[in-house]
Amino acid sequence: MISTDSKILQKGSAVFERMKEYAGLVEQLDIVVCSVGNFEAVQITGNARAYSTNSTSKLWYIWDVLRMVKRAGIKDIDLVTAQDPFETGIAGWLVARRLKAKLQLQVHTDFMSEYFRAESLKNIIRVLIAKCLLPKADGIRVVSERIKRSMSKLKIQACPEYARGMSKIVILPIFVDVHAIQSAPVSVDLHKKYPQFDFIILMASRLEKEKNIELAIDAMRDVVKNNPKTGLVIAGAGSQEKELRQKVDQLGIKDNIIFEGWVDDLASYYKTCDVYLLCSNYEGYGMSLIMAASCGCAIITTDVGVVGGVVNKDNALVVGVGDTREIAEAIEKLHSDEAFRDALGQRACATVGQIDS
Repeated sequence: MISTDSKILQKGSAVFERMKEYAGLVEQLDIVVCSVGNFEAVQITGNARAYSTNSTSKLWYIWDVLRMVKRAGIKDIDLVTAQDPFETGIAGWLVARRLKAKLQLQVHTDFMSEYFRAESLKNIIRVLIAKCLLPKADGIRVVSERIKRSMSKLKIQACPEYARGMSKIVILPIFVDVHAIQSAPVSVDLHKKYPQFDFIILMASRLEKEKNIELAIDAMRDVVKNNPKTGLVIAGAGSQEKELRQKVDQLGIKDNIIFEGWVDDLASYYKTCDVYLLCSNYEGYGMSLIMAASCGCAIITTDVGVVGGVVNKDNALVVGVGDTREIAEAIEKLHSDEAFRDALGQRACATVGQIDS
């Protein structure tokens, strides 16, 4: 397995524990984590071990994966799985060729979205890499129906080794422990923590460009004109935090927006906010939507990721990507109609419950 998640190397982390479960399904699991730093190799279970590339720069990830596979003596592998069809995908393809193993590529983001390509030159290059690598893969795991649909443009041929020439592409959503979220006790009440607000909107996200937190801030400028006691709590951190704080100051709504940083107990936040808001330009899945729905939280979301499936227009307010006016109107609708807000949250919770059962 080739990954970029350094939490795999942290004993006790949720990802570390998940690797234990994966190890129970195979005879041997070797994980190479692409990371900058100085991490020790970690023995996860008797048959699973994780190694770090300890790269000096992300530019060296591909080379360092090959180096680590050789240094660790990893061989006799049946399958190589890579976290994405981009940089780790290249490394995975090279390792699979060297070890004469099958290759599985995982797709966790909607890279065929026009917003993904428009974000940066790096993403344009990544799309080209993916278009080259995916047809070479023996199997492809995607996390949502949306991604599978978008990849239909690539015309990836069925695998002749599968029964009846089945598609190489398999939908396997990200696992969310709905029961654990629903049964988690409330340790933080947002309304008690921020009594100055009579209506609280929650966002839980990395503060990165694709999450479009800026859109929510623009919408809040309009919302607080009529509802001055409305608050937006943003749980998360990222490279855009400074820029977003400056925008809040410029719009004069500093008293209405709280930057929380990373939060460990998000379940309490979902359970005690009034609305959960997601403004992403694109998502592969959108796990936070499932978590919010699990808590019976009313949802406003752009049409991305899992939207159209588990989360849909029957149990959430779905708005267009980048539409500030629609978001402001959706917030005001849920603010003014408590009965509708509660019903929306209950329907979302019921839908998620059916999937989990």
